Amino acid sequence: MAKEQGRKLIAQNKRARHDYAIVDTFEAGLVLTGTEVKALRAGRASLTDGFASIRDGEVWLHNVHIPEYVMGTWTNHTPRRTRKLLLHRQEIGRLEAKTKEAGLTIVPLSLYFSDGKAKVEIALARGKREYDKRQDIAARDAQRDIERAMRRRR
Repeated sequence: MAKEQGRKLIAQNKRARHDYAIVDTFEAGLVLTGTEVKALRAGRASLTDGFASIRDGEVWLHNVHIPEYVMGTWTNHTPRRTRKLLLHRQEIGRLEAKTKEAGLTIVPLSLYFSDGKAKVEIALARGKREYDKRQDIAARDAQRDIERAMRRRR
């Protein structure tokens, strides 16, 4: 059997980019059971309410929904269990130091397979206020109008 190459996207958290200002991103491995991997290969997962926390020098992913595997038996996993993330010690230290300071949190941005291994892209993020969201929407609309005008002019 040929080894998987490249990156296959499973789930993306579009709401995180709307609700948070992304400061830094990290790629982390996931500790999964067999039925979780099979459910992910079927392309089913949800990151909407997910967040990560650091406990005893380890990073844990909470509230990420990986539905039960349809063909699974009594060995099936629970959909919203807490999953351990695999990061280098220095990255964990950096995350821990940043989250202890001014209002930063760790949110998952995307879940994907990279060369056959399940990975999650997590971000160090700061929550946006309502006026920040409105400013981003206004800037995006203005940029879209500029691009539309440039296309018409050509």
